[in-house]
Amino acid sequence: MGGEAGSAAAVGSEGRVKSLGLVFEDERKGCYSSGETVAGHVLLEAAEPVALRALRLEAHGRATAAWGPSPGAAAPAAASEVEYLNVRLSLREPPAGEGILLLQPGKHEFPFSFQLPSEPLVTSFSGKYGSIQYCVRAVLERPKVPDQSVKRELQVISHIDVNTPALLTPVLKTQEKMVGCWFFTSGPVSLSAKIERKGYCNGEAIPIYAEIENCSSRLIVPKAAIFQTQTYLASGKTKTVRHMVANVRGNHIASGGTDTWHGKTLKIPPVTPSILDCCIIRVDYSLAVYIHIPGAKKLMLELPLVIGTIPYNGFGSRNSSTASRFSMDMSWLTLTLPEQPEAPPNYADVVSEEEFSRHVPPYPQPPDCEGEACCPMFACVQQFRFQPPPLYSEVSKAKEDETSALLFVNNPP
Repeated sequence: MGGEAGSAAAVGSEGRVKSLGLVFEDERKGCYSSGETVAGHVLLEAAEPVALRALRLEAHGRATAAWGPSPGAAAPAAASEVEYLNVRLSLREPPAGEGILLLQPGKHEFPFSFQLPSEPLVTSFSGKYGSIQYCVRAVLERPKVPDQSVKRELQVISHIDVNTPALLTPVLKTQEKMVGCWFFTSGPVSLSAKIERKGYCNGEAIPIYAEIENCSSRLIVPKAAIFQTQTYLASGKTKTVRHMVANVRGNHIASGGTDTWHGKTLKIPPVTPSILDCCIIRVDYSLAVYIHIPGAKKLMLELPLVIGTIPYNGFGSRNSSTASRFSMDMSWLTLTLPEQPEAPPNYADVVSEEEFSRHVPPYPQPPDCEGEACCPMFACVQQFRFQPPPLYSEVSKAKEDETSALLFVNNPP
């Protein structure tokens, strides 16, 4: 809804009406909901006496879905319409028995007020194959000249509370894909992804928790995106439009590597809230976590998402540290390691960088990095080149001998 009042120039040869406008009582109010009152004034300025039959106010709201036949196709055009609002008020009419009312020159104000239906109204929307629109229109009926009118758009929103149990439930999916074809498979790529809840609002950042394992021979790239899907129904036919509204990408994962997202964030941009209660237009959202695999189809998980209007009001800080989020939210990935024994030493602790560089030649940058910075591919270290890490028994025995020797030197018998 614009901040300026609507206006219309005078019509007719006499030009007696200088201006006709419509203003809302609260021009700063962004949108209306079911059951709320819409109030305002119709402003009329007459340059000279104006004869009128009636001045009325109309409010309409409807959803429409329509599209023409495809080029070269025999299928006819499709169209459907659903009405949500139909209000008609008389602001000024002649006295009983008189057909015409005379307005004197000058400025006139006609207040109006009506209540929106208490049953849920569908959120305003405009898309490729349809729209959901509400408007308020003032119509001036005059004798001998065409009707004069002015129209204002009315933004309506159907509130969705993301604090309902259904929208507070975490969403988790897991999938695995074998890379290659027939007998020439190079190994599987597995992906697990989770979001803390199903419902979010505009401006919120969604923490994404994911575990990716690359057992194939290819360099893979994990990504995430929010998709908006518009579905239109008309004359028994369906049209679907899908848009990506936000995305983020992770680091490249070499063959044999893994990666974990400990709450990687993806911010929701300003978008239309989910529209789930209209029978001919539907707007859905999903959070897709997917992996780009060169030479193969994407491995994709789509987590259902609802964009609401009433923000999350959960207790406790939502800006907790990564560590606390990990311990609380990543238990589903079974990433906790057993307490005994401890993890073996890294190869970097056993083999020096100088020795490593003598055995491993530099690898070129992979050709399918999509114009973005790529991490170098990790080399596959053959087993015979370096000695494996020492066994735990050998390390423990060596430390015991060293400790005994020190005790002997410091405290000779």
